[in-house]
Amino acid sequence: MAKDNVGDMAWIDLSVNNAEQVKDFYQAVVGWKTEEVSMGDYNDYSMHNAKTNEAITGICHRRGVNTDLPATWMPYFLVADIDDAVAKVKSQGGTLITPIKSMGGDDRYVVIKDPAGAACALYFKSSLQG
Repeated sequence: MAKDNVGDMAWIDLSVNNAEQVKDFYQAVVGWKTEEVSMGDYNDYSMHNAKTNEAITGICHRRGVNTDLPATWMPYFLVADIDDAVAKVKSQGGTLITPIKSMGGDDRYVVIKDPAGAACALYFKSSLQG
């Protein structure tokens, strides 16, 4: 599912208190395959297309860096400059739900609300630069 152009939806995931039950729900209802993703002392889940094994989405526990995320499907949109995007969120009437966070390496994201209150994440992918 991952896309590599600014403006694309690069990923979507869900952070909930009962990730194991919810991944079982979607595995049964939608037919996704599950791959565990170690988070140290617990596992989150990458959900894959059963035929192609392509990663489709993530289902995560609301722990650690995900503690403050709302329990809703969260799209991650690619931006060219996350600091500039955050400034524009504020100047255009949006708000930050989280501070800018690291995804490992130089990749960063922030969860925002638009002026209508809808949440999404803005994602800066360092490999797309230069």
